[in-house]
Amino acid sequence: METDYNAIIDERAGRVFEAMARRVSAEDMVRIRSAFELAREAHASQKRKTGEPYILHPIAVANIAAEELMLEPNAVIACFLHDVVEDTDYTIEDIRRMFGEDVAFLVKVVTKKPTKDYEMSKQLDNYRQLLDSMQYDMRAILVKLADRLHNMRTLESMKPEKQMKIAGETDYFYAPLANRLGLYNIKTELENLSFRYRCPAEFEEISDLIARHVEHNRSNLETFRCQIEQTLAEAGIKARVYVDFRRPFSLWRKMKKYGDDFNHLKYRHFVEVVFDGGGCSPLLEKEMAMRIYCILTDRFKEKHCSMSNYIDSPKENGYQSIHVKLLPDFGRWQEVHISSESMTRQSQLGCVADRKEENLRRWIEKFRKVLRDTIGRSGGDASYMEDIITTFYNDDIQVFTPKGEKVILPQNSTVIDFAYEVHTALGDHAKYARINGRLDPVTTPLRRGDVVEIFTDPAIHPEPDWERFAHTYKAKKAIRRYREQLPTAPYRRCPRCRPMPGEEVIGIRSHGAHPDVTVHKRDCREAISMASSFGDDVVSVAFLPDATLYPVTLQVRAVDRHHLLIDLADCITNTLNLCMESFNTRTERNIVVCRIRLGVHSSAELKTIINHIAAIEGVDEVKRIDDDGPDK
Repeated sequence: METDYNAIIDERAGRVFEAMARRVSAEDMVRIRSAFELAREAHASQKRKTGEPYILHPIAVANIAAEELMLEPNAVIACFLHDVVEDTDYTIEDIRRMFGEDVAFLVKVVTKKPTKDYEMSKQLDNYRQLLDSMQYDMRAILVKLADRLHNMRTLESMKPEKQMKIAGETDYFYAPLANRLGLYNIKTELENLSFRYRCPAEFEEISDLIARHVEHNRSNLETFRCQIEQTLAEAGIKARVYVDFRRPFSLWRKMKKYGDDFNHLKYRHFVEVVFDGGGCSPLLEKEMAMRIYCILTDRFKEKHCSMSNYIDSPKENGYQSIHVKLLPDFGRWQEVHISSESMTRQSQLGCVADRKEENLRRWIEKFRKVLRDTIGRSGGDASYMEDIITTFYNDDIQVFTPKGEKVILPQNSTVIDFAYEVHTALGDHAKYARINGRLDPVTTPLRRGDVVEIFTDPAIHPEPDWERFAHTYKAKKAIRRYREQLPTAPYRRCPRCRPMPGEEVIGIRSHGAHPDVTVHKRDCREAISMASSFGDDVVSVAFLPDATLYPVTLQVRAVDRHHLLIDLADCITNTLNLCMESFNTRTERNIVVCRIRLGVHSSAELKTIINHIAAIEGVDEVKRIDDDGPDK
């Protein structure tokens, strides 16, 4: 039987009209219907991979915008028209003439550039075009997310290689972006659809394990759910209580993160308690959430220190709730989330939950602030997107300055990230920190709720390995900027013999796209081999001391005595004014062996250090040992 696609098109478009008619003017409804008719005519001859009329895709995108995102009329019109310019003979000027400048702007942002105009690559340029639009309007991003969501929902008809490409883009860019905008439902669906098509076998395996987990725990969890509902009802509180099982991608990510198999993962589900705030103030909603927390912890035993207050300290994507772990009668800790209906709506719709213009402006400005630095970058640097993605982190932590000012950072951020987030100069000269009053190095990872105090020194500057410990784009950029300003040596050190200024050295010239000179000790076996085979590449070099410190390890053997270690430390730090990276010692039957790691500028300075240490009473031998490793 032949499918009546005209009836299907009319029925699905009717859903959009019905959803919009409830909240927009009659004049806007005329414009929305006109946009649909134009799209229907423009795409009349086109079909999707499934064989269905292409117009069903714009209708579905408009329906997501209207029902799931609850966007305003011009954004829904743009959804109907989002492929018209790219795939038909209509132009942006046509759209501008018929529907105005605002709609034309939205359609233009989501229209891909002609291939000849790409600066980096088709994908990277499309991402950048979307992000750049944030300087003007967030709705373009939301239209594109609606488009991507429907494409992912219908990805099954694509070839495997096309599925991988689209799923990869979604996992890399669109799902984290939805998370950052607070669109929890869309973010979760995108993650799981991407996982389904990237790793179908793992997706099916975890889905089957979840189904068995649901069946195995159904009775106990239903009893626990009813007990919570009854306990709150007896206290005069009406709430929706339900069990939510975590999705395959979430559990897969936890398995990767903690190295656990499915059966050993904790909290594969949680119990959601959602109360009706009745439109009351945020303060009263918080009081109700805390009251429910107290009632439930009176009825069930609470796991020690398990309560997390995301109402006073919401996640950066706007999520608010009280989390607590309770022990029901069947004897296994259960995670319980307590939130109001408005908090739940906020977590689902994020930046579009509050229709007030000032709320939308606040979200737009917050997002612009995150992207301002990166959007300003020019050129075809493909690392641009890698830097952008660090701002769309899946999880964030809140840490605080000693004055109580909140700083939002990606999970696993370090003191270095914190310092640069507060001020670039603070990061450039960060020497050490106190985390909750405890002394820690700048590479220390931070945890949610930490109070961080940074101590600086004008003589301290970003070190070569700092970028490895940085997670935020702001920190990485500042570290790179400083390192790029340093004078570049005209040569590099041999990683095997590790020469330093003042030693007898020779240079060996390399060949290739970027030829350079490697400095070797004259007794280096590699240099001898290269000189014997490529004599014309041997060159003289002026390897002179500068501010560079070269790591060395000294071994000291001495007869044990009172104050020996104090005298060693005093000689190095006070007499020679040097910093020690490490000082390790062991004593065996009155013989002390010390290993001291420090940095020196030249072989002459090293000889001076050795002579000073050798002159200390009881010291028998001082020598450099070959365990300082390659340059960092």
